[in-house]
Amino acid sequence: MRRATSGGWAVALGAIVLAVLAGSILIVVTDEKVQAAAPYFFARPADTLAAVGQAVGGAYSALFQGSVYNFGADSFAQGIKPLTQTLANATPLIAAGLGVALAFRAGLFNIGGQGQMLMAATAAGWIGFGVTGLPFPLHLLVCLVAGVAAGALWAGIAGLLKARTGAHEVIVTIMLNYVAFYLLSYLLSTPGLMQAPGSAYPKTPPMQDSAVLPSLLGSEYNLDWGFVLALLAVVGVWWLLNRSSTGFAFRAVGENPKAARVAGIDVSRTTVLVMLVAGGLVGLAGAQQVLGTVTSGFSTDIDAGIGFDAITVALLGGSSPWGVLGAGILFGGFKAGGSAMQAAEGIPIEIVLVVQSLIVLFIAAPPLVRAVFRLPQPERAPRRRDRREGRRDRRRAAGAQGAGEGQA
Repeated sequence: MRRATSGGWAVALGAIVLAVLAGSILIVVTDEKVQAAAPYFFARPADTLAAVGQAVGGAYSALFQGSVYNFGADSFAQGIKPLTQTLANATPLIAAGLGVALAFRAGLFNIGGQGQMLMAATAAGWIGFGVTGLPFPLHLLVCLVAGVAAGALWAGIAGLLKARTGAHEVIVTIMLNYVAFYLLSYLLSTPGLMQAPGSAYPKTPPMQDSAVLPSLLGSEYNLDWGFVLALLAVVGVWWLLNRSSTGFAFRAVGENPKAARVAGIDVSRTTVLVMLVAGGLVGLAGAQQVLGTVTSGFSTDIDAGIGFDAITVALLGGSSPWGVLGAGILFGGFKAGGSAMQAAEGIPIEIVLVVQSLIVLFIAAPPLVRAVFRLPQPERAPRRRDRREGRRDRRRAAGAQGAGEGQA
């Protein structure tokens, strides 16, 4: 039990609980019925407590029905529609979160998810609406490959500068975000490049049908085959990190670059390779956005903040592939259920954003979460000297026991 409760998952769960409690307080404070009943709390406390229960219970009930299952639907097919919307929202978060988490495992901070997504969307979208004559599977495959390659190359710039010149990847990736944004703005505002013909708005033409990701469960749901690609990416990253020599090199460089260099690992080459793979995963998210989520044409807001939300997903998931999968679905549910909370209960959508932000805050302060829930500290492996002393003490104890038996 001590080993189970001292792991990172316990801290993540505690952070979620604390953030939800803080969100409940905000819901109570902003609820009109609670505000009306609070002045006469000491005269009739039941009214205030009932209003508090209705406010919090109604808000999180609407969150559940808007993200998991709608009990008021006429059929099961309609009832699971919120769940499919949650998975659709989670798809780009999972792919982009994997890119950030992989860089974290290698000791790198990939803050350039926005730029990598924009470049991937640019490459995939340009081929998606500009190339004609290709059949459905081939056209879609070329678009996906172009998007993944564009994201990989954009992140590879930061990796190369880090490896060759020592430039900090945080500064480089942030600056590349601005470069990608203004480059896409130029392409969208220039007729003849990516701007839709006859349009005065900075928006691309719609994607061709042969370049669109097909629906996974039918046309009535927003979930497409991009979710399956995200799941395959999760399995692929898990295998890469835990079952391949390349993944071992990634983890070794992340733990101690100097020790990895002494062990014969090319740290510079590994740094570039990590950023290429990480950028390719984020590029998959960008390609899925333009080929599955927004197929009617996109603008500079195509990333929808996913590049930065991916950092939160990677942190909450503990930089592990399966953790990123769960965190992506959780945040996809927040996004889907937040709109239902606002529509059904009048809860400001900003409260959901506050809950997400508080999750990151508590994840960044594990001692606080451990202190609140009285979680044990993670066990550390005993040092070699400690092990030698332990064996020596056991031998002494055994010798003393043998001597005592001989005297007896």
